[in-house]
Amino acid sequence: MARLLLVDDDPSLLRALQIGLKARGHEVVAVRSAQEGIDQCALFQPDVVLLDLGLPDIDGVEVVRRVREWSMTSILVLSAADDDVRKVTALDAGADDYLTKPFSMAELEARVRVALRHRVVHSVEPGTSILELGRLRVDLASRSVVLDGVEVELTAREFDLLAYLMRHAGKVCTHQMILHDVWGTGYGQESHYLRVYVNRLRRKLHDDRATLIRTSPGVGYQYLGE
Repeated sequence: MARLLLVDDDPSLLRALQIGLKARGHEVVAVRSAQEGIDQCALFQPDVVLLDLGLPDIDGVEVVRRVREWSMTSILVLSAADDDVRKVTALDAGADDYLTKPFSMAELEARVRVALRHRVVHSVEPGTSILELGRLRVDLASRSVVLDGVEVELTAREFDLLAYLMRHAGKVCTHQMILHDVWGTGYGQESHYLRVYVNRLRRKLHDDRATLIRTSPGVGYQYLGE
């Protein structure tokens, strides 16, 4: 069971989500404005915030920025528009994942499970040298990678990319975020670099079905660690 905060100005959707999520055992608080959402984030201290971007009082992206000033709770953005630029803006502001409306309860529940499964990873101490998620173990000190007990040979850049994605497991990392942190501040638009390196990683990790590293088309990548 998780503590979920719903922030959406559509009363019908809120009611449907409350019923569906409570039926799955979650504790749910629902509000219809951005300011109520910010207040309840502090009072209720949810495990996951489900946040609509199109709120009447404060823009959803601004809500993400304000919450991120003092909280690392998982934020799952709900957007009515299939707009990659809008999604990327929200993710760059600190959101962890997104869903485009309409969506099924099954898909929403799956995204919530991902957020819950990896919330501990988001709070990993900077000095931590071992990242272990699902079938994969990465030793940051020795720069070694082990998959199902077998060591995997990676280039330096491949290792840095994998380590970055694992540090942010469960979070959709935008192309710009990855390029800036892994390649350097002079990069940001060279998304074709990422496609090449992600394909190499998937091949070496036997991830043909993208169960470890998921692509968010036009946005970025997400380490799932299944």
